[in-house]
Amino acid sequence: GTARELAGYLAALAGWVAALAAAVLPHWRQSSYAGDAIITAVGLHQGLWMSCAAQSTGQVQCRLHESLLSLDVPMQTTRALMVISLLLGFFGVVVSVVGMKCTKVGEDDPVTKGRIAVAGGIFFILSGLCTLTAVSMYAAQVTHDFFSDNALPKNARFEFGSALFVGWGAASLSVLGGTLLSCSWPTKQRQAQYYRQAQPSTAREYV
Repeated sequence: GTARELAGYLAALAGWVAALAAAVLPHWRQSSYAGDAIITAVGLHQGLWMSCAAQSTGQVQCRLHESLLSLDVPMQTTRALMVISLLLGFFGVVVSVVGMKCTKVGEDDPVTKGRIAVAGGIFFILSGLCTLTAVSMYAAQVTHDFFSDNALPKNARFEFGSALFVGWGAASLSVLGGTLLSCSWPTKQRQAQYYRQAQPSTAREYV
């Protein structure tokens, strides 16, 4: 059980860190190089918080999205989901440390400790689902814009950026780690054993 909890915590922690990196990276979508003619020497990268232009000389210039209301609804929804995901993951990191068997906090009550570990796992699962929803929704929007009938040539449109793949990996790790932590729920046999051990000591205190 301890090894499973530790493996789940490390996987979920890695997923949370990857989700943080995906949220910060400005590579949610990038310029497409499909087609025969290259119409520009500048590669564009757009993220949730900034847009960057990389020139062929190696210079990169970035600009923050200063206006929130000017962003479209899918972008605002994706940003909100990623913020919620990071907050849930942070709560999962803190709560799981308290509930894991390898820590000394609350070791006198292993039943409650196991339930706390399960709560941390649920936080991680919810965090992973939020990340998965945000990344998949953004990818669907990029796909729709790429294949839509508009006047822009294909090499002037956008494709998936590296941050999307990082986000999918982060969601998978968070859900996997949270599931492993959720297996720490104390069984009825374990609860009965703990209560049998606790009752005599309580009786002796009253005597």
